[in-house]
Formats: sequence, C-alpha cells, structure tokens
Amino acid sequence: MHHILFVCLGNICRSPMAEAIAQQVIDDHGWQAQFSVESVATSPEEEGNHPHPGALKAMRHHGLDASAHRSRPITAADFDWADTIITMDHANVANLQRMAPSAADAAKVKLCLDILPGRQGQAIDDPWYTHKFELTYQELAAAVPAWLEALK
Repeated sequence: MHHILFVCLGNICRSPMAEAIAQQVIDDHGWQAQFSVESVATSPEEEGNHPHPGALKAMRHHGLDASAHRSRPITAADFDWADTIITMDHANVANLQRMAPSAADAAKVKLCLDILPGRQGQAIDDPWYTHKFELTYQELAAAVPAWLEALK
C-alpha cells in the first residue's frame, strides 16, 4: 500500500480537490489495495473548516463530493504515514521541508506539477486568492492521475 498525502496551505482548496480526484481515479481503476490518500494543511488557521465553497462547486461540477472533508494541519504522524507528499507550490515545499522530522521525510515532498512534461517547477496557484477554482481543478485533474500511474 502506497500512502499519498496531498498538502496545501489551508487544506480547504487545492489539497482536498487533489484527494477527491485521486480517490475517484483509485476507485475507477480498482486500485484500493494499492493506494491510500489523505490531505492536510501546512497552516492550522483553517482547522476544522469545510472546503472553500468555490472548491466544492468545482468538484460538484465534475461529480466529486468533498463536503464531509474538514481541514487539519500536518503532524509528525502524517510524515511517518506518507510514502509520497505532493504539494502545490514552492512555499508549501519550503514549509514542509522545514517541518519534516527527518531528511528522509523531507525527501518525500514533491511539487504537484513536476510530474507533467513542460510543467516542472511550476506552482498550482491558490484559488483562495485567484478565485480560479476550475483552473485549479483542471491542473489537478491532469497531474494527480499522472502521479498515480507513476507510483503504481
């Protein structure tokens, strides 16, 4: 079982969208025995909150429901659980590498779009600021299945 942790700043937009997309791909391909996915935040400020209404709307538009999701900050146990930590932007990468309990944990941290040819080093902008929730969904819908294929 490969454990994938999706991480963004607040765990109310990008990472819950990534988790929902990943779970749908896993379910569609029958990969439940191969993968387990979760999502968390680097910041505690949204702890306990539902996903952003814009994120929920974009997911509903694509047949996904993350309404039961609640934001929570990353813990040392999450670093231990995760085999791969996929994050959304350079600030997330830096924060996670600083927070990682060990160098081995820091090495698990990957930038989400790095999996896509021609997108290496590019961030998925936070739609909390840009309000471009559909763009965020499309970027994640391209990258997340590619990660699952690569990690399978």
